[in-house]
Amino acid sequence: MNPSAAAFEVTDRIRIPWRELVFTYARSSGTGGQNVNKTNSKAMLRWRPRETLGVPPEILDRFIEKHRARLTEHGDLLIASDVHRDQIRNRNDCLNRLAAMLRAVERPPKTRKPTKPTRSSQRRRIEDKRKRGETKSGRGKIH
Repeated sequence: MNPSAAAFEVTDRIRIPWRELVFTYARSSGTGGQNVNKTNSKAMLRWRPRETLGVPPEILDRFIEKHRARLTEHGDLLIASDVHRDQIRNRNDCLNRLAAMLRAVERPPKTRKPTKPTRSSQRRRIEDKRKRGETKSGRGKIH
């Protein structure tokens, strides 16, 4: 997370140019005493994933699909952090969260291979259904 580098390097395949990451700062809520009223320690990261050049298309598609609900109507991803008392640590927290989100979708999900239930599991299921049916039929009114 070296701001002097040309890009924010998440993995060897994912490098987001720093110019795409826009940080804004605001007053933080929570602990901090009187200092909380004087400093802009809350960090907010804004990034437009659809316009990025640093993420391969297949990873980007999975990212947008998974985090569609977090995108604004303009396609911006907003990540805010005010867990720490200083701006730099909150900024790094935003970057760490973005990196974790990108790493989570880097590998494609495994495709499920459909399997058939075993003969013994089918037999146990039918036997359990029969026993349950007997139990329930014994609860009826006696004629």
